[in-house]
Amino acid sequence: MGRSGPTQTPQVVLYKSEGCHLCERAKAQLAEQGATVIAVSDSRGGIYNEAGLDMAAVLAHKQETGALEGLRGAESITNEELLVLDCDVLAPCALEQVITSSNADQVKAKMIAEGANGPVTPAADEILDDRGVLILPDVLANAGGVVVSYFEWVQGLQEYFWKEDEINSKLRDITTRAFNETWRTTEERKTSMRLAAYGLAVRRVADATITRGLYP
Repeated sequence: MGRSGPTQTPQVVLYKSEGCHLCERAKAQLAEQGATVIAVSDSRGGIYNEAGLDMAAVLAHKQETGALEGLRGAESITNEELLVLDCDVLAPCALEQVITSSNADQVKAKMIAEGANGPVTPAADEILDDRGVLILPDVLANAGGVVVSYFEWVQGLQEYFWKEDEINSKLRDITTRAFNETWRTTEERKTSMRLAAYGLAVRRVADATITRGLYP
């Protein structure tokens, strides 16, 4: 994928991911699955190491000092610089509209995973699409929290509670199926992942409305 060769691991940049419990889990899982996290940031700025950051050390340093800056073996960079680093995957995980028409042509990532809601503006979306950058839209990339909230509702109704492993397994099944269906639609319709996801969502709501009627 992108700049990684067949024997290399994907290089990942996480934008403003510190302080979010879900993002902390994501960083740990990325490292466990063999990805190399080369940069992370918080509201004050980021740190970078082209060879890869030791995520356990990053988390420990952040917890001890309250900041990312000062981690041994990492270079301090601005959030603006972080967004245009050469990497395989860029994951903007906090603010909306951080990738705009002003910087979209400078983004070097081969894939953007929208961990935040709306981090890519519509104008930037067009620029990135024209450049062949794959965007995993927020409706897919950060939907896990909403899905697990639904699980909580179901468990409350049943008064029967699942173990964490069972929740993770169910979540993985749902998100994997959603990705595969969206990717298949993208391929069949020759459209973007975002439009494919929106189209599937609208169709499901329409089908449900027809099946149930307007006044169930």
